Amino acid sequence: MEYLTELFSQAIKLFALMTPPAVLSAFLSASKTYNDTRKKATARKTSAAVFIIGLVLYFLGESIFNMFGFTLDAFRIGTGTLLFLSAVSLMRENGEKPSFAPEVDISIVPLAIPLCMGPASIGTVMVLGASATDMIQRVIDAAALLTASIGIYVFLHFADPIKRVLGETGLAVLSKITGLLLAAIAAQVIFTGVRSFLH
Repeated sequence: MEYLTELFSQAIKLFALMTPPAVLSAFLSASKTYNDTRKKATARKTSAAVFIIGLVLYFLGESIFNMFGFTLDAFRIGTGTLLFLSAVSLMRENGEKPSFAPEVDISIVPLAIPLCMGPASIGTVMVLGASATDMIQRVIDAAALLTASIGIYVFLHFADPIKRVLGETGLAVLSKITGLLLAAIAAQVIFTGVRSFLH
């Protein structure tokens, strides 16, 4: 039960880091001319790319730290700062949607990178991988990443119904709530980094 609770908590954090409102907004804007088949394919490719990218960074994070001589605590503080800036960006979002050419495949860029896996998400995943102490923790983190990726797929798969239910105002409110959640996560990450550094 303890492992399931940790998995669920980690998955929620990772899903929030992927800024679903921003991803949904970009997807809705770019997929106006898509048929249902292409929309579903884009949702699948995006979620698969997010999981694969996240998994690679998770397991290579420690090697990257060693290569460049970063300390885990310094990276935590940097990641927390980027995450806080992402939260501020979501809170100040004015509702403008990016536009894309109809023939462009948006599943990898910009949906998977940099919207889902932006600097803050990448940094957080790398910190998780570098701070994992045993195989059980790695399995839990990988399962949480998979769950969050599936959450992105579900979010994009049902993008049109979500927009109809929430409307523009509801999407804006969801964006602000996500921003607040990201700010809280950022504060915790920075606090952990500073506390470990001082000790």
